[in-house]
Amino acid sequence: MKYYLIAGEASGDLHASNLMKEIKVLDSNAQFRYWGGELMEAQGGTLVKHYRELAFMGFLEVVLNLSTILKNISFCKKDIEQFQPDVLIFIDYPGFNMRIAKWAKLKGIPTHYYISPQIWAWKENRIKQIKRDVDAMYVILPFEKDFYENKHHFQVHFVGHPLIDAISNRQPTDPNAFKKELQMDERPIIALLPGSRKQEIKVMLSVMLSVVDDFPDYQFVIAGAPNQDEAFYRQFIKKENVHLLLNRTYDLLSVSYAALVTSGTATLETALFKVPEVVCYKGSRISYEIAKRVIKLNYISLVNLILNKPAVTELIQTEFNTKRLKAELINILDDYKRATMFLDYYDLEKLLGGKGASKKTAELIVNSFKRN
Repeated sequence: MKYYLIAGEASGDLHASNLMKEIKVLDSNAQFRYWGGELMEAQGGTLVKHYRELAFMGFLEVVLNLSTILKNISFCKKDIEQFQPDVLIFIDYPGFNMRIAKWAKLKGIPTHYYISPQIWAWKENRIKQIKRDVDAMYVILPFEKDFYENKHHFQVHFVGHPLIDAISNRQPTDPNAFKKELQMDERPIIALLPGSRKQEIKVMLSVMLSVVDDFPDYQFVIAGAPNQDEAFYRQFIKKENVHLLLNRTYDLLSVSYAALVTSGTATLETALFKVPEVVCYKGSRISYEIAKRVIKLNYISLVNLILNKPAVTELIQTEFNTKRLKAELINILDDYKRATMFLDYYDLEKLLGGKGASKKTAELIVNSFKRN
């Protein structure tokens, strides 16, 4: 069978690559064409566009780059027509993927959506498009099944969260070898995860690094995103107690004592590694003011959303400053606070449904065509 996949971010590249790996087990003749990144490319097939060409963050940024986005949509439709896939698989990235889904449905191309758009947070009216244009939806958060089926009467498959597999299947990291490689001493490590896009890294990293001098008993390591080069990060590193590690976030989290994390998938990854964290976010003023009016959530981090309580502190917009960040970092270094957070993390993992998300999704997709 011929599979066309569209992932628009680093996390999508990870989850899509694991899905491709499982599809190949079930379909030895699988042909892949996709929008994604290096992880998907490692599974074979043809990479059409890299996700770094697609990453526009925030309302204002999308408007400013609308011409490029529309050109990409047009190009994608033509590329799909030329490839003539048996199935289209969308991985999150709803602003782009829902437009392609509408077009594909009219063309009679089967549409499968892995990792639901977060319509429970905003744009809930997208449910009408999903019902119309998506043949099968695979959700990864426990509350999403209830949201779709009980509130909107749309059947979905809860497959569990693919991060559990991605983390549990990796080779363990030797802490001593890790520190030796980076020429570090024996002090505990605090990980800094400033995001993956240049515009957010610039904002987040400057504040994160502003607390370094207040914690001389720890050493700090920046998790460099796979789509950014070393030179970009070096311009921010002015202190001796800061190290940089490119494209090895899981190795870093596995040996870290605490972490400062930009809101997004990384907050959940950090929790699954059982690392106490402070969640941070600061966007452009215009984007934030718009988001504040349309997003209907009590929390921004996946950890708190899934647990439905403030298990981790969230510093948003003006609260994300040196004074607050220092205070909250001191808090998560306290033994009692850490113990409480670990208990929440174990509850979180239970709610996420265990291992096998990629395998379950691959089986559902491939078997749907065998039945037909």
